[in-house]
Amino acid sequence: MHKIFHHHSFGYASKKVLHNLTPLKPIYDIFLYRNKSDFMKTVKMEIPKILKNISNRLNNLDARAIIVGGSVRDFFLQHSAKDIDVEVYGIDSLESLEKILSEFGIVNIVGKSFGVLKLKVEDIEFDFSLPRVEKKVGVGHKGFEVEVDAKLTYKEAFRRRDFTINAIGYDIKNKKFIDEYDGIADIKRKILREVDANTFIEDSLRVYRAIQFVARFEFSLSDSLEKLCIDIVKTKQLEELPKERVFEEFKKLLLKADKPSLGFYLMKDLGILQSYFPELYDLIGLEQDMIFHPEGDVFTHTMLSIDALKEKDLVLKLAVLCHDMGKISCTKVIDGRIRSRGHEEVGVQIAEGFLKRLTDDKKLIQKVLVLVRYHFAPTAFYKGGAKSGAIRRLATKVNIEELVKVAKADFLGRGDDTKDYIAGEWLLKKAKSLNVKNKPIKALVRGKDLIELGLQPSPEFKKILDKLYEIQIERGIESKEELLKFWRD
Repeated sequence: MHKIFHHHSFGYASKKVLHNLTPLKPIYDIFLYRNKSDFMKTVKMEIPKILKNISNRLNNLDARAIIVGGSVRDFFLQHSAKDIDVEVYGIDSLESLEKILSEFGIVNIVGKSFGVLKLKVEDIEFDFSLPRVEKKVGVGHKGFEVEVDAKLTYKEAFRRRDFTINAIGYDIKNKKFIDEYDGIADIKRKILREVDANTFIEDSLRVYRAIQFVARFEFSLSDSLEKLCIDIVKTKQLEELPKERVFEEFKKLLLKADKPSLGFYLMKDLGILQSYFPELYDLIGLEQDMIFHPEGDVFTHTMLSIDALKEKDLVLKLAVLCHDMGKISCTKVIDGRIRSRGHEEVGVQIAEGFLKRLTDDKKLIQKVLVLVRYHFAPTAFYKGGAKSGAIRRLATKVNIEELVKVAKADFLGRGDDTKDYIAGEWLLKKAKSLNVKNKPIKALVRGKDLIELGLQPSPEFKKILDKLYEIQIERGIESKEELLKFWRD
């Protein structure tokens, strides 16, 4: 078996990401202005009233509130922003800022050690901070020395930010944008570029942030940023990252991107898959039977599948990402055909190793592994004309509705999303008629019923109850009396 490696190009196009809350209203056709100067004089952000009031209060103290970060970026990307970051200039200490903000609501000081104060008013959450510089003094994301300086210029303060698209500010008082690093132009060109090479490399997590931004916004890396990321990977700086931080970026990639595959292709190109996620890397070039998989290798199929799954559900996304990992050790040529017999079961162990390096959430891992184990069941049941007992039994092992969603993504991962997944529709209809679409049927007989029949509690109880439940599932018995009568007879 040999591997065939494919080169992929990115197709980038802007799109919307919808949120429940829209405190900052985006302006459309924002790049129809002739030049940046014309744009900067004309376009204004719509600001929540509470933030205007806070800004006015600060202005009376010769301080100034500047909206920064993701909410300004999302304004240009025509996305709705749920959280708003505000940097306050002209205030010397967080204690002074906290006192002012407490006039408008309850201030959460959980982020105080990081130089951040949280204020939630109604459904809007604000993060307030003071301009600061950060210096790398140790290993890891906590190895930074933070120095607050109210007299920093905007350019000096924004220099610590990761990407130019996140280094745009909005002056609430003067109703104008602050764009010291040409982030607006980068948004227009759909380019992700670092603000400063020296500060970028101080936190290697920014490589994963770049990956999920590329996928979410369908941008491409600038040449300089690509080089920085490759250097960080090559020098093994990603190894210092706690898996919890890496998993947070994975979740954003999987749940916020319409095409998560763009992020995984970028991980491949940057050398991350080869160095840190061999379970995915080994799928590259792994051949499949062209009759069933005309799309190509297993990695290509996995990427098409994960894009085909539209539900923003972490368990389902991870299950689709892991569903064919068993093919790494099961793929063989048998009678001239490429086969991957038993890959569902083998894949559970491989996927478990992959998931445990990302998270310690045992419940999440178990939910994913069950879906991996049975992902081919809907198709197999349909082709084999599975009986009601088999479907009821399947429902005791996995949520059938969730399983069908994973199996459908697998089915669509062949490059043709116009086909109906008949097997899934058939299984869902059957499961619904049997009342097991989302959960198994309840056992009719419990331990107390056996005691009422005169049996003494013993280790045999579980065996008896398991046997009765198996009979109930297999025969579709719906009453306790009928089940007990069947057992006695």
